[in-house]
Amino acid sequence: MNRPIGIFDSGVGGLTVAAAIRKFLPNESFVYFGDTKHSPYGDKSDETIRNYSEEITRFLISQNCKAIVIACNTASALAYNYLVENHPDIPIINVVDPVVAHVGSKINNKVGIIATRATTKSDIYRKKLRRLNPKLHVAAAATPLLVTIVEEGFVNTKVSAGAIEAYLGVKKFSDVTTVILGCTHFPLLQKEIESFFGGRAEVVDSPELVAHHLKLQLQKAGLLSQETEANYHFYVSEKTDAFARTAKMFFGADIKLEEKTLRVNGF
Repeated sequence: MNRPIGIFDSGVGGLTVAAAIRKFLPNESFVYFGDTKHSPYGDKSDETIRNYSEEITRFLISQNCKAIVIACNTASALAYNYLVENHPDIPIINVVDPVVAHVGSKINNKVGIIATRATTKSDIYRKKLRRLNPKLHVAAAATPLLVTIVEEGFVNTKVSAGAIEAYLGVKKFSDVTTVILGCTHFPLLQKEIESFFGGRAEVVDSPELVAHHLKLQLQKAGLLSQETEANYHFYVSEKTDAFARTAKMFFGADIKLEEKTLRVNGF
């Protein structure tokens, strides 16, 4: 099954997941769609996010993708069930469940979650974690400025350090033992966040967990690639310097990047 994997996100954040997939599944090709025109998803309505996600999924299926990875926490929270129902014949992976399985297995854990407004409002992490382990203490906060900081290239600057201090230096996060980065943009800030906590909290590497979960699902379905050379193709709904810069950082200067306009309810 040498067809590509389809991956999508609202922008550059999903590239952290794509990079992890390349690392742990080096034989797998993929098609990536970054919906940069409508980024961020965190301030969009539930219906809008589902519509965007559905149209992107249709596009990826048209590219002969054998599985879909929703490399966006907001879309995972609000569109995953909708997509699974609409596309029962293709494996669809979200970025929430692998993290919940990892964190929920820990006893007497105090969990801090940072995410977009939409993901935080959905309360998906708290609900799923409590279902798995009712004893977990969970604190969550919307941190939308961190998305903008990543998109605009202000990682490892005074701007990012100040925002991390403002969001995480509050009482409810003072005694957490695990931090969930509930947005795929945030692994680009992981080292700064780890430094802020000074080693007293595990900052979960969600892209690696997602890549491992994807590998298991492909194995189960008999869909692992037998090719020895993988190809990567990137599409965006609007070309931006931030996306090109971040994609080249992960995948080199000779990436295949195309602009693709999709149309659905305002696309």
